[in-house]
Amino acid sequence: MDNPTTSTPKSCDPPAFQWKLWIYTNYDCNLKCSYCVAKSGPNVPRRALGLDNVKRLVDESVELGFEHVFFTGGEPFLLNEIYEMLGYSSARIKTTVLTNAMLLRGTRLEKLCGIANDNLIVQVSLDGGRAEDHNFYRGPGSWEKAVEGISLLQENGFRVRLGTTETPANSAHLDKLCEFHRSLGILDEDHFIRPLAKRGFSKEGLELGMNNLVPEITVNLDGIFWHPLSTDADMQVSKKMLPLAPAVERIKEQLEAMALSGEVPLMTFT
Repeated sequence: MDNPTTSTPKSCDPPAFQWKLWIYTNYDCNLKCSYCVAKSGPNVPRRALGLDNVKRLVDESVELGFEHVFFTGGEPFLLNEIYEMLGYSSARIKTTVLTNAMLLRGTRLEKLCGIANDNLIVQVSLDGGRAEDHNFYRGPGSWEKAVEGISLLQENGFRVRLGTTETPANSAHLDKLCEFHRSLGILDEDHFIRPLAKRGFSKEGLELGMNNLVPEITVNLDGIFWHPLSTDADMQVSKKMLPLAPAVERIKEQLEAMALSGEVPLMTFT
């Protein structure tokens, strides 16, 4: 299993650059992971983006030639509107929702099954093939519930991807995680490993910012940001969440200026 790749973009134009749109639907979460870059948790204000805003963002991303929309949080499945959001998006563009999979039971799972289609992918956070590797940063019992959620998603026909953060707790055991996900029938191409970043709650990890991250436009209530890794002020592109087009142009201009100075960002992180 490879770590995040580094490659030089051939162009700043959306078709070649494979632009992605990330939508922070909310910030409240059923977990409080100690390395969370979004500073999410059970007692964090929701700061929900809202269905109307999501529809407008999806429509404009399609118009601009984006290739993929990602929904993240917080835990998106705490929202009653998430199913309508995902249904609207996946009817128009390839769509992935990030989740810890712990809530996908009963009515929530039934509602998700009701909007299932080939464009909709569920990406589950899983940091280990063993409970101790996953639970170190995410809390006791979270591994078992995540694995159960993965099984339920697979039983209902969803394409499941896994997102893993490499940490001091799991770094020596990533081979066991790869063996585990293969045993579940999840292909290597659907497993993403990213390094720990020193952002949000995390006090350790890589120092990452605009200078070394390939941009992936990210939106929350505060505006538009360079990358979903962080919605800190140093990553902000625009204080308005809509329209997207001016922020896209601003990022293109910044990339061109960086290229002229030999500082094109190389790291992909998602």
